[in-house]
Amino acid sequence: MPVAVEVCVSPRLPGLLGPAGWREVSGSRPLVALPGAAATAAALRAAGLAVTDVPGLAAAQGRPDDVVVLGTAEELAGLDAIDGAPEPPGARLLDVVTVMDRLRSPGGCPWDAEQTHASLRGYLLEEAHEAYDAIVDDDYPAMREELGDVLLQVAFHARVAQEAGERAFDIDDVAGDLVDKLVRRHPHVFGDAGPRDVEQVEAGWEEIKRAEKQRRSPTEGVSRSQPAASWGAALVRRAARAGLDTPPSGELSVDSPEALGERLLGVVVAAAERGWDVEDALREAVRRYAGELDAQAEARG
Repeated sequence: MPVAVEVCVSPRLPGLLGPAGWREVSGSRPLVALPGAAATAAALRAAGLAVTDVPGLAAAQGRPDDVVVLGTAEELAGLDAIDGAPEPPGARLLDVVTVMDRLRSPGGCPWDAEQTHASLRGYLLEEAHEAYDAIVDDDYPAMREELGDVLLQVAFHARVAQEAGERAFDIDDVAGDLVDKLVRRHPHVFGDAGPRDVEQVEAGWEEIKRAEKQRRSPTEGVSRSQPAASWGAALVRRAARAGLDTPPSGELSVDSPEALGERLLGVVVAAAERGWDVEDALREAVRRYAGELDAQAEARG
C-alpha cells in the first residue's frame, strides 16, 4: 500500500491546520484530497501547494507513489490517521449556520424560506418552554434535543435578520454582542476588578447593566409576555433593588414549596368554579403594579 500517511482535515474550517498537519502537507510527498477535503485542497492550492483530487480512498491507495491523503474523519475512519486540524470546541456551530443558509437560499426549503420574525416568534416560546421542562425533569437526552431546538430559533432569526436590509444583522453580530457583554459584565474575570464573592458579582452585574441601559424605571426590559407570576416576581426584585415600593406580603401559612403549590392549585380550582381566570387576574394586578413603579420612577426624576 503506497499511501504514506492519512491526515484528517476539517470540513468546517478549511484553512485550519495544526502543526502535525502542516508538517505533513509541507513535506516532499505528493498530496491527494478525498472529496470531503475539497475546501482544504482549495486553500492549500491558493497557498501554492499542489494537491490532486481523488474520488475515494481506494483511488489514493492505488497510486504507485507514496502520498499524503487528506480527508475528513468519516472518510478516514478506522485508519491510523493524523489529526491534522484539531477543531476548537463549538466548531459544529458552523454547521448550524451552513444548514440554515442552505434552507433559506434558493433551492432550499420553501417553508423555511417564507418565514419571518413574526411567524417564528411563537416557536421561540414553545421551544424555550420545552427546554425548561426537560431541565425540570433532569432529562439530559431531552435537554440536549430541546436546547438544540432553541439554538435553531436563534440561528433562524439571525438568518432572517441578515436579509432585512438596513436593519440587518447576522449570527456573527449576535455572537459578537454576547461575547462583548459577557466580558464587559465580568470585570472580576476579564478585567482588574479583583476577586469577588457571589453577592458582589450580582451587585456588580446590576451596576454595570444600569450604566449600560440607562433605564428610567425597573419595568423597562422586563418581558410582559412571560407568565404573570414570573413577571410580578421580576418587578418586585427590581423594585427592591431600586428602593421603590413593593406590594405588601400576603399571608403565607404553608411551610414548604410543595404545600404552597397545593394551595395555589386550590386557588386555581376555586377561581375556575367562579368562572375567573387566575392568570388574567394576576396579570392585571401586575400590570397595575408596573404602572405604579413607572410613576414612582418618574417622580424621582
